[in-house]
Amino acid sequence: MTTQSDTVKNTLDIVSVFATVGSFLEMFTPVFGLIGAVWTVMRIAEMIAGKPFSELIRRKKDAVNE
Repeated sequence: MTTQSDTVKNTLDIVSVFATVGSFLEMFTPVFGLIGAVWTVMRIAEMIAGKPFSELIRRKKDAVNE
């Protein structure tokens, strides 16, 4: 990944945490809290697996044909 892509990703991580906390504190609408929670779960899955989330949810063509 590029540095610019990492910067955007890190910024969205911070925003998602604030959106999630803000939602629980009823500062933002629940929709933004849900978006933040989903984004945070996706990032945690990426950190655990060491792969981008898009690779985690895509099936391999060989696995589908079996």
